[in-house]
Amino acid sequence: MNAEDRIALNRLIQYLKPHTKTIIGSILAMALVAAAETSIPALMKPLLDRGFTGGLDSKLWQVPVFLVGLAIVRGGAQFLSNYLLTRVINAVLLKLREQMFQTLLHAKTEFFQKNSASNLINAVVFEVNNVLSIMGSMLISLVRDSLTVLGLLGYLIYLNWKLTLVVLVIFPIIAFIMSHINRRLRGLNRQQQGMTSELAYIVEEAVAGHKIVKVHGGETYEMNRFMEKADRLRRFALKTAVAGGLNQPITQLIASMALSVVLVIALMQSATEGTTVGGFAAFVTAMMLIISPLKHLADINQPLQRGLTAAEMIFGLMDQPFEEDDSRKAGVQRIAKAKGEIVFDDVSFSYQQEAGRQDALQHVSLKVGAGEVVAFVGPSGGGKSTLVSLLPRFFKPSSGTIYLDGTPLENLSLSDLRRQIAFVSQDVILFNDTIAANVAYGSSQSGIDRGRVIEALEAANLSNLMSELPQGIDTLIGDNGNRLSGGQRQRLAIARAIYKDAPILILDEATSALDSESERQVQEALERLMTGRTTLVIAHRLSTIEHASRIVVLEHGRVVENGSHEDLIEKGGLYSNLHRLQFANA
Repeated sequence: MNAEDRIALNRLIQYLKPHTKTIIGSILAMALVAAAETSIPALMKPLLDRGFTGGLDSKLWQVPVFLVGLAIVRGGAQFLSNYLLTRVINAVLLKLREQMFQTLLHAKTEFFQKNSASNLINAVVFEVNNVLSIMGSMLISLVRDSLTVLGLLGYLIYLNWKLTLVVLVIFPIIAFIMSHINRRLRGLNRQQQGMTSELAYIVEEAVAGHKIVKVHGGETYEMNRFMEKADRLRRFALKTAVAGGLNQPITQLIASMALSVVLVIALMQSATEGTTVGGFAAFVTAMMLIISPLKHLADINQPLQRGLTAAEMIFGLMDQPFEEDDSRKAGVQRIAKAKGEIVFDDVSFSYQQEAGRQDALQHVSLKVGAGEVVAFVGPSGGGKSTLVSLLPRFFKPSSGTIYLDGTPLENLSLSDLRRQIAFVSQDVILFNDTIAANVAYGSSQSGIDRGRVIEALEAANLSNLMSELPQGIDTLIGDNGNRLSGGQRQRLAIARAIYKDAPILILDEATSALDSESERQVQEALERLMTGRTTLVIAHRLSTIEHASRIVVLEHGRVVENGSHEDLIEKGGLYSNLHRLQFANA
């Protein structure tokens, strides 16, 4: 076992420590199972030596009673050990999933850019079970089966130490074979794990884009893509099964060879040393009984390697740094309600994960007054979305500083900062919950102010929707609001922003994907929402931002123009050209 494996196992053991008493109880029950297993051949010897001699010993009638009693004790102890172990495993499973999901909620934005949703779902839902299979397999095999092997081995030595030496030869042979199979399994398991995530990603894409798939006739393409990956996964599963499956037959073959040698030696000893039938039968029985736990110990290799591979993924996810750790929280400034003044002071930003890519923002300096409405326009890739993403600290500027009410953002509590910001975009994200829960998102069920929810919906022009739905604001809206129209979904997102009542509002193409009627209703709702708030608007449709306090034009990450609509039209620069092109096309 290499250093990485030992580290992973040590970390898993730390999760077991709070359950020490339960584990000890399970181990004691396993020891009882092992003792019962060892007692079976011990009962066979007197039964065969004294029970089939023509005489009848009254004490021999106790042997069947003992056998039944052993079966009862063994069955009860096995049930108890499995139950206690299952309790421990499920408690650790809950703890691991809690910490993994906690990491997902607080991980940096860059982490989600590097990992697909299917990969993360696979880790949290499925791979963690593979990690816990280590605990179950190791505790059962290394405790119950090891104790059984030791007990039976001790009894074999007591019966005939010479024959036992033959049995002991098989241990180093099995260990040697396992070490070679072990390396093969680790590589196969890593590749299989990666392909499982890729297969899940194909399913995720096909489900999310089912309309595009159907309209463009992409069913055959998607099916071929899925089957190609699924077939590769099948082939790797077979390779893993072949590599892992070699353990058991090889163990059985070696054990059979050892048994054959034992039979020859026992026959020779019976002539010279007087080995009894009962002694030989007890020895063979103990030897046969020892094969099963030995096989279990050999078979632990495959789930162990699979589990260790999964553990690397799990702990890799759990070790992701939080956006704001506990040590940093102690030194930050708190803010209750911001005025809304924002200053970008010589801000630059680069997506470092893409080597050679031009900086997304280059030395941007800009002041937005409290309550001011500032629109950002310009060609695609100009840096508009990147700039507003820096405000909630989704990303950190490569250089320069952003201030809120005169305080650098990095000096503010992250949770306090984000409480000051409401966000509405063209890509509306809704949750498969009630209308009320979506509007008051972030509040607990008991903390939802239903009166405020209704007021927010009315302000967002959704009064008709509430009257149409049988359960009103308690109606479930489906996956990402698929039971609502595009305009209704957009207005529901606006109602969520109205309910939050934050002093800063970010609008990212909030009306670009709507028809004229829906756009009119959404625009009315947005105007109510923007009143008295510092608002940053990203818009390609220039007609929607003509009444902004100021318009900032970004190109190649730089501010190239800044002024009112009338000033920029009169200037005849990039904004004027964009405006003329749009209205000419209209």
